[in-house]
Amino acid sequence: MAIEIENSINLPRTSFSMKYKFYVLALAVLVLDHATKWLARARLDPERAIEVIPGYLRISYVSNTGIAFGLFRDLDSPWKPHVLAAMAIVAVIVILVYSFRMPSSRLLLQSALAVIMGGLLGTFADRVLHGYVVDFIEFHVRDAFHWPTFNVADSAITVGIGLLLIDAVKNPELDEELQRD
Repeated sequence: MAIEIENSINLPRTSFSMKYKFYVLALAVLVLDHATKWLARARLDPERAIEVIPGYLRISYVSNTGIAFGLFRDLDSPWKPHVLAAMAIVAVIVILVYSFRMPSSRLLLQSALAVIMGGLLGTFADRVLHGYVVDFIEFHVRDAFHWPTFNVADSAITVGIGLLLIDAVKNPELDEELQRD
């Protein structure tokens, strides 16, 4: 028996039993993100990186006060943590509203939204609990190229955006239909 959700902001009725799977996916991303960050805090020395694939991949502890991939890390403002947290909350609300408006049958779309939401919630929780986000995955090509250090949440958000783009290409008529409503 499905539980029907009805709300006051005129979202279509949707079966919770269909959508809960996507919320479980978001929760799994959040848990994986926090488990890996907990391990990074507990096991990594900020002064010493661990070479996983010499010359290409290392694990290193970084406290990131910026956003994904260290963007805005150097921006110094007492409002920055509050603004970044508020942006995450707004993004999660937009994702939830959009998810409710879209059919559960769009598995790729719903999965993409869930993965993004899990990543956003992971970084939001870190900012609230610690005032920064732990990054620990570092790609580089010897000394020629260095990608900013990142974490599971950053990866989830990036993969989710990629999945959204694929879904938009595969289903352009559904997005056009939504815009006409």
